[in-house]
Amino acid sequence: MFDLIAVRFEGKHRASEVLEELLVLNADWTINLTDAVAAYRTDDGRLRLDQSVQPTEGEGAALGGLLGGLLGALLAAPFTAGATAAAAAALVGVGALGFGLPAASAGAEDARNWKNFYGVSDDFVKQVGGMLQPGQSAIFAMFESSDAVAVAEHFRGYGGTVLSTTLAPEQAEQVQRILAPVPAPRQ
Repeated sequence: MFDLIAVRFEGKHRASEVLEELLVLNADWTINLTDAVAAYRTDDGRLRLDQSVQPTEGEGAALGGLLGGLLGALLAAPFTAGATAAAAAALVGVGALGFGLPAASAGAEDARNWKNFYGVSDDFVKQVGGMLQPGQSAIFAMFESSDAVAVAEHFRGYGGTVLSTTLAPEQAEQVQRILAPVPAPRQ
């Protein structure tokens, strides 16, 4: 069973550091990471996605548009024989545009559907990201592990606060204790 967890950190890039560590744990087969998103709140209050394991809607649109545009340009190129350079360029451009726009739309839709059904949805990131203050970041991770508490041990002392999770309440409490910042030594 996959668990979803959202954890807030102080610092704009702490969540990205955690995501990099999650990717290492995934590569080592410690966890099965389905999707993860690192986001942060800018100083002027905007929520920004720093990294995402699976393509976001915007990334899906960009990739779809690029591939569709290339395909359209390739299909139009043979029909430019004997045309002037300007006419050939215009025809190739029309082919790229004609295939690029629908492909961008399809790429965005595909990425959105995948995220909504199997990953961390953009809506969830926006909803929970509303709890972030400027200068804070959050990691949103969907993963499968035999022991989520053991995974949290890799992040001991990172100073995170669990914002939302599907973990059992006892596990969530243990994870929160592990992530809590290490108190500074008394002087």
